[in-house]
Amino acid sequence: MAQRVALARALVNHPKVLLLDEPLGALDAFTRMQMQDEILRIWGERGTTMVLVTHDVDEAVYLSDRIAIMTPRPGKIQEIIDVPIGRPRSRNHPDFFRLRSRILEKLHFAKENEPLNYYL
Repeated sequence: MAQRVALARALVNHPKVLLLDEPLGALDAFTRMQMQDEILRIWGERGTTMVLVTHDVDEAVYLSDRIAIMTPRPGKIQEIIDVPIGRPRSRNHPDFFRLRSRILEKLHFAKENEPLNYYL
């Protein structure tokens, strides 16, 4: 409920751009999926540009039109990946799994060559 209140508070002034910094990180899996769908519903109704910071690859693929993979200190965008999957998205569609695997491979390769974590 606290996450819903925080989201409502952020949207009350109808911002053109909304920054969501790990907004669902503390939620259980079921509630997290419900909130992801709520974010998509709000985006669909309002057209608000949303910038989501997450470490969850599935969440990034499910919610995003584009995914920026960033390097650690200093934070630089290493790559931008377009998400060519239409909406509504199915979490078990083969295209979803292909994109998820592609991103995980990039992150795994980056970790082998860089001791610090990479971020989505």
